[in-house]
Amino acid sequence: MTTESTSPATTVVPPRGTADRPALPPRRPVPAPPFVASLVATDCAAVLVAALVLAPEQRGAALLMQLTACLAALNAYAGLYRPAAVASVPDSVLDELPALAGRAAVAWCAAAALLAAQDPDRAVGPAALSAAYAVHLAFVCACRAVLHHRSRAAARAHPRSALVVGPAPAAQRLAAMLARHPEYGVRPVGIVDTHRAAAHAESSLPVLSGPEEIHRAVIQNSVRDALFTGADQPELVALLRHHGCVGWLVGDAAGDTPMSRHLWGHACRRLDPPPGHRGRLPKRVLDVTVAGLMLAALSPLLLLCAAAIRLSDGPGVVFRQERVGQDGKLFTLLKFRTLRPADDEEAATRWSVAHDERMSGVGTFLRRTSLDELPQLWNVLRGDMSLVGPRPERPYFVSQFSRVHPGYAARHRMPVGLTGLAQVHGLRGDTSIEDRCRFDNHYIDHWSLWQDVCILLRTAASLIRPAGS
Repeated sequence: MTTESTSPATTVVPPRGTADRPALPPRRPVPAPPFVASLVATDCAAVLVAALVLAPEQRGAALLMQLTACLAALNAYAGLYRPAAVASVPDSVLDELPALAGRAAVAWCAAAALLAAQDPDRAVGPAALSAAYAVHLAFVCACRAVLHHRSRAAARAHPRSALVVGPAPAAQRLAAMLARHPEYGVRPVGIVDTHRAAAHAESSLPVLSGPEEIHRAVIQNSVRDALFTGADQPELVALLRHHGCVGWLVGDAAGDTPMSRHLWGHACRRLDPPPGHRGRLPKRVLDVTVAGLMLAALSPLLLLCAAAIRLSDGPGVVFRQERVGQDGKLFTLLKFRTLRPADDEEAATRWSVAHDERMSGVGTFLRRTSLDELPQLWNVLRGDMSLVGPRPERPYFVSQFSRVHPGYAARHRMPVGLTGLAQVHGLRGDTSIEDRCRFDNHYIDHWSLWQDVCILLRTAASLIRPAGS
């Protein structure tokens, strides 16, 4: 364990006007325009404008609503409504023209076919359909050109704070390039050096090393983006994402990206969140279904365990303890009591020992068979936990481990679990925290509902030959 650092807060942004440091664009409190809402409104308006070309009897309200909904869905699926961010505003509306034209053609043809099927007398002819399509496309392109121009101007006037992550020399070059080109709307405020052996004497920006310095920099400078030079670092990506930063891979490692998505010639690709963030609903459905069925089926066993604890160890059957859940939120974890700690401080700060001499025979049996964990099914049903996920820990140890292990805090970007990938690999009880952290983050980065089912089946199989925790 390490003690908490008492070093004074580091100001990550260098003072403006300091010699031999890149001049950073000023941050004026100019609010960014509602970019996404404006794009959606543009598509809706384009449908109404183009409909003026059609005959009055062909402008049914239902048809226009269906056309607008279809077009919005197609554009959203293609990512044409993504909010403006690093390298996301095209150099020209021509870069978006193929995607816009193709989806508009599909939407208008589908609407015309639907209208003809409903009422052949109101069918739109090829000439009228082509004219409406051309007006729609011209209106959308003109409006998007204006919106992109305004977005670039807003980004230049109100740049987003960013950290540059990678080997110090490459990170410094990228930061200097961004300082020379404020049109990208990115304001580097610090460098996270992934090669700590590199010399920092000539660094033009503060160089951050530990998780604590990174966390402080993100808070002090309202950092919203992290630019990774070279290969991305999974643990740092997870840590910065936990702090609310969007990750971007810059350079050759970004791979095949659209020509318009670049930072002064450097390819730029967004590092999307892990699949687990997009699968919360099916995961929650699985949790509620399985936990509810298990509580109903195991209720006689729960009563038997409670009675054994009451007869063996006296009052106080259920043990309640504060744990850290998803996004650092605290909740009360439930377990069957297997021993009685000396006081609250011991319960909060003492590491569990597998063969504590104070445990009775009943407590030892419950701990060895993991039956003491069954009340956590109620935590799962309440939404405090999930069936599968990183195991929750006490706040004291979360604080300690987060300072020692860079990726530990990133475990909390997903609901904590009753069991997990680390546990089915034998990492339970007094085992390596670094190994657990690695397994937990690997699980989050490669989550799938089927993997949750597999982990649950492997956990059930392991209970046949229990090893305890």
